[in-house]
Amino acid sequence: MEKTMEKISRDPLADMLKRREEAAAVNQAQVDSRHQKGILTARERIEKLVDPQSFMEIDRYALHQCREFGMDEKRNLGDGVITGQATIDGRPVYLFAHDATFVGGALGEVFARKVCKVMDLADQAGCPVIGLNESGGARIQEGVRSLAGYADIFYRNVKSSGVIPQISVIYGACAGGAVYSPAVTDFTIMVKDKSYMFVTGPEIVRTVTGEDVTLEELGGALTHNKKSGVAQLLAEDEEDSFYLTRRLLSFIPSNNLDSPPQEAPESVQEPSGQEDLDTIVPVEATKPYDMHKVIEKIVDGGDFFEISPHFAGNIITGFARLAGHSVGIVANQPRVLAGCLDINASVKAARFVRFLDAFNIPVVTFVDVPGYLPGTNQELGGIIRHGAKLLYAYCEATVPKLTVITRKAYGGAFDVMGSKNVGGDFNFAWPTAEIAVVGAEAAVNLLYRKELKADQDGKRFKELVQEFKDRFANPYIASQEGYIDDVIKPSETREKLIQALSVQKNKRVERPRRKHGNIPL
Repeated sequence: MEKTMEKISRDPLADMLKRREEAAAVNQAQVDSRHQKGILTARERIEKLVDPQSFMEIDRYALHQCREFGMDEKRNLGDGVITGQATIDGRPVYLFAHDATFVGGALGEVFARKVCKVMDLADQAGCPVIGLNESGGARIQEGVRSLAGYADIFYRNVKSSGVIPQISVIYGACAGGAVYSPAVTDFTIMVKDKSYMFVTGPEIVRTVTGEDVTLEELGGALTHNKKSGVAQLLAEDEEDSFYLTRRLLSFIPSNNLDSPPQEAPESVQEPSGQEDLDTIVPVEATKPYDMHKVIEKIVDGGDFFEISPHFAGNIITGFARLAGHSVGIVANQPRVLAGCLDINASVKAARFVRFLDAFNIPVVTFVDVPGYLPGTNQELGGIIRHGAKLLYAYCEATVPKLTVITRKAYGGAFDVMGSKNVGGDFNFAWPTAEIAVVGAEAAVNLLYRKELKADQDGKRFKELVQEFKDRFANPYIASQEGYIDDVIKPSETREKLIQALSVQKNKRVERPRRKHGNIPL
């Protein structure tokens, strides 16, 4: 010990460099094994995600203090997580990366303290925080200190929610407490065939319930992107996960007090095929069309970054730009379930609208919705409660809300999807819009029930349906009442939205003082 102290006092710089080298040291055999499987190390992930030479590490010399269960023999500088500050496309961010080569990336007291420190710094500085996650959960050897560490992180996740963007990228298998923090963050990205999230793994499921399930079926990237909706983006590989993270950040501000990023006017590109919008909606009311094509012919350069593209395909959510301004898109998709709102679509869109509102990003809504999806599965699954979440989100939002009705807008779904009465600022309709309580066929059956009893050949029914369509299945009655601001040519949509946004971009709405509302969770 005396010799060591003597050495430090003689050459402190050399000692510091040696310690830094030790902190960055890796088990080459483990690294080689990971590379053979297409898996990067924690430091490699950071290097590939952030701007070159921008990463500034924090707490690189941290060590756990656990002595039980042989942990006194397992002590690595950094304690299994790399934390620090960097820039991405010139914008400051804070981040942490789990190092699964040390006790499987399991979280202990010091590990948690490091993560909490960068989360606090990010909150104070108004910077996004990004977690690169690969962890088996709580470090069993540290007992309740590990559990407390997770709770400290969860508390900060919630505290920062709606204040700074929080992004989670999942690598390898994350289990137990390691999945709850990502669930609270704004966006979760998983890697195809490489990422897994579950509260309990397949073995425990098999032991407790008798179910035989694979890793992928239980908590794989495809499972959580397509079935559960836990993840919002699916990366093809780790390189793609870095691209998706950077692209996501390009649309969102650094904090809730900033305006969203804006591109220079000279870089704005007009989308192609705007004139095609005049004929994109089929004459037959029951014939579907692709709402993606509508969006791409309106937004800058046709560039649309979809969020949750694999989940609840009957509604589309994502980011785009109008005249360089970042906007969020919510749109019914007629090609899936005729664009009906169901449980999953309502929850998906509600969460996205609330994110947009929290971070000052205008909401642009494209409406073609025949109503809420009927059926016992939906009713018993709580469509009333879940559908109300979307209603709540639109009513709560104070950002600019621009709405375009392309075709059907029936029943309560008309109200929910950004109508004037839930705070829509500018509401446009195409000439093909049909705004009514129910569709023509259902309306005729209800209104002319007695008369139709004598209609043996169905001729009168057809006449009444056509009469109802001619009189009510158009946007002009709603326009006369002020529920629609203007009926526009579809090819004018981009121009009208940009004009409306230029006026409403500085919109301010005062709400009654309250602790928070009680969203129907």
